[in-house]
Amino acid sequence: MSSSIPSSSIVEALRPLVVDRGLALGLQFWDGRVETLGSGPAAVTLRMPHPSAALKLMPPDLGVLARAYIHGDIDVEGTAPDIVRLAIELASAGGAHRRLLSRFVGWRPWRHSPASDKRAIAHHYDVSNEFYRLWLDRQMVYSCAYFPSGSETLEQAQEAKLDLICRKLQLKPGDRFLDIGCGWGALLLWAHRHYGVKATGVTLSERQYEHVRERVRELGLQDSIDVRLQDYRHIPGQGVFDKIASVGMFEHVGIRNLPVYFGTINRLLTDDGLVLNHGITNRAGDEAVRDGAGEFIDRYVFPDGELPTMAQAAAAMESQQLEVFDVEGLRPHYARTLSHWVERLDANRNDAIDLVGDQTYRVWRVYMAGSAQAFERGWISVHQLLAAKRAVKGLSAQRWSREHMLPSPSPVLHRNPARETAPERSEADV
Repeated sequence: MSSSIPSSSIVEALRPLVVDRGLALGLQFWDGRVETLGSGPAAVTLRMPHPSAALKLMPPDLGVLARAYIHGDIDVEGTAPDIVRLAIELASAGGAHRRLLSRFVGWRPWRHSPASDKRAIAHHYDVSNEFYRLWLDRQMVYSCAYFPSGSETLEQAQEAKLDLICRKLQLKPGDRFLDIGCGWGALLLWAHRHYGVKATGVTLSERQYEHVRERVRELGLQDSIDVRLQDYRHIPGQGVFDKIASVGMFEHVGIRNLPVYFGTINRLLTDDGLVLNHGITNRAGDEAVRDGAGEFIDRYVFPDGELPTMAQAAAAMESQQLEVFDVEGLRPHYARTLSHWVERLDANRNDAIDLVGDQTYRVWRVYMAGSAQAFERGWISVHQLLAAKRAVKGLSAQRWSREHMLPSPSPVLHRNPARETAPERSEADV
């Protein structure tokens, strides 16, 4: 295909892909030609500013299309969900692998060392705290929210998720609580304020570490919350935490490192302690998929990210003497969370571009809209696995029912009794 390819050739090549699947697509070409393929109004219009853009379309491939959009070789008008849905349909029609976001990449011995993990985390999380603040909730929770009724705002759903984790872990005043991959500190602050725990958080992101440390200092909680810039493998001690949570972190661990990861948790956990692992999982059978979209994710978004299946995660926990006794799938909740994030990002487009540039804005827009589609279509999921140390004698720490995991009927959640006389702060403060 040469640079002198006529626009009519692109129209004729794309027409059957669009029409046969009942789609509608607007096209704007470098030579001024405008076409609408399919029937009805087109929710998405593809603009090709120069003939070489046609090379990105034949045949349509998710990874190639995403890279072309990121680098400005093509431009697209329409909402992010509509754009991604159309791209998936075109890629499917063109013969590309239909699974959008499998991120398993071949094992390389230098991957998932402490040094390489720190580089990967910095690439993803150290973009800009201000950038994340544009589209996250006010507590900056960067993981799947929990919508008990489906009608909650993003803020309400993230608070519901934080409290769900605390209830599952049966947190109580005085518990020594560890958050592995603590993000911007929302779970640490929530668990301390509402459940009275002594909290420790670790992260490899310098931006997150600085943010949490400053929040802890502002609130005068240095004696109650300890945040560390530290690899999970380097946390010292044995049996030093009563409860451990890891939320949206084990995707960075590496499948071959799961025994090391859960073995470290076993070492750190008291004999009667509990651990909750919350993370994205791959669909069984997709572990070795490595298509163009996966390469896009690995290059632009999550370097070295790997998604185990839920069965792999549970087996790795069991192999390290952690008894899994509760599993909950939250796939619809993550699809909705991502839709909220994309809407907020698009609503703050100009500010986002000012902060991180047009290319990074485009990366995150296509990544999050694509992820929402992947969750909606069931290509990937997210699971919470609750476990205890396997008891040599007697029963472990699980309760007889799941009643304690149900949302509190009261809008005032489980306040720390020791703090009831302290001055009230708004939830925005925590």
